[in-house]
Amino acid sequence: MTASGNVRVGTGGASTAIALDDATVAFRLGDGRIYTAVEQARLTVDHGEFVAIVGPTGCGKSTLLNVAAGLLRPAAGTARIFDKPLNGLNRDAGYLFQADALFPWKTALDNVAIGLEVAGTRRSDALVAAQTWLTSVGLGGFAGRYPHMLSGGQRKRVALAQVLIRNPKILLMDEPFGPLDAQTRQIMGNLLLDLWTKDRKAVLFVTHDLEEAIALADRVVIMSAGPGSRIIGDWRVPLTRPRDIFEIRLDPGFHDLHREIWGVLKDEVMKGYMQSTQPAEAGA
Repeated sequence: MTASGNVRVGTGGASTAIALDDATVAFRLGDGRIYTAVEQARLTVDHGEFVAIVGPTGCGKSTLLNVAAGLLRPAAGTARIFDKPLNGLNRDAGYLFQADALFPWKTALDNVAIGLEVAGTRRSDALVAAQTWLTSVGLGGFAGRYPHMLSGGQRKRVALAQVLIRNPKILLMDEPFGPLDAQTRQIMGNLLLDLWTKDRKAVLFVTHDLEEAIALADRVVIMSAGPGSRIIGDWRVPLTRPRDIFEIRLDPGFHDLHREIWGVLKDEVMKGYMQSTQPAEAGA
């Protein structure tokens, strides 16, 4: 474990899928002042590595995800994808949001197929691939249903298939299971791990749930409370794979690691809570 605001996270090298080098993200407020959300973030995610980011509400977890997606450009520092500077959208990444991104007027099959259709794939071929992906997420018999006819967990399965059908090299996931109940979250966690194990994409996964982070990831990265949030800790998860989300939480090693990380995280959570009750400071 490392715990420092200026630590280099990850092993780096030619296999690096995501690299943020001293990335600082700032926004101009309505009164003209500058609000620094994230300061000098140094983070790498290797190809085939599953990294989870945990931190207080409002600390900039999703901000870092948006930098890796190319949706935000750092005010200082750089973002690299497979060792190339990121300019514009990250075309190697698939992004799974917390909120549903399904078209309500399209069936589950059409919602999954559209990812290929917009890229120029013939509709007939896209539909065949979409049916295969729906089957892989356990919804092979639900192809003709519309989003309002599906449960929250089923919609998440469709959304996951919608992202994976494009075969991205990187998965960016922003609390994708947050709206689900605890049992469904565990089921979705196991499904994600099963699919990830098949081709080991690079994954950057944002969550508020420390248990979820440990159960899923190879590494857990901790961010401090904002503003000017920094990466303050990086723990490698020593639990063996393959994992079962239901069973891994009973492992003594899981509890030891949770206790160690929570010892650092709890202070930042309290700082974040206190700051959320008053206006954020802004600096020039």
